[in-house]
Amino acid sequence: MEILVWIGAAATVAGIAGILWSVALVLRARRAGLDDAAMRARMARALPVNVAALLLSILGLLSVLMGVLLG
Repeated sequence: MEILVWIGAAATVAGIAGILWSVALVLRARRAGLDDAAMRARMARALPVNVAALLLSILGLLSVLMGVLLG
């Protein structure tokens, strides 16, 4: 079950990197001083990335937990 722990750890790291990337997208959009419609468009592009990264991170942590409990 050690391989499950390592795969889960890699998925968690990738998920956290995705979350940080989406935060960087939003911060760049805020600093650009866009109008309301443009800001909403940028946020709409960043939201699916954020949700997918959060899901990947959660699944990775669950995989690590299962690997530890089963191993």
